[in-house]
Amino acid sequence: MRNAQDRSHAIWKKSHYCEGDGGECLEWAPAHVPTDTVPIRDSKAPGRTPLRIPPETWSAFVTDVKDTAQRAG
Repeated sequence: MRNAQDRSHAIWKKSHYCEGDGGECLEWAPAHVPTDTVPIRDSKAPGRTPLRIPPETWSAFVTDVKDTAQRAG
């Protein structure tokens, strides 16, 4: 089993709210969510070290983005 902090083989997903031209995108590695952190990164800088946040914080962020999109849409 790989170390939970090993992101070298992570499969990154782009946000559904990403602009169509590939700019300003947030990516996350869903396979790592059951661990102690959720890795997120800027798609324009994939070589940088990902930001790791607690799963509860990630969940609250995603909920807020969805709610905001629904109100705007």
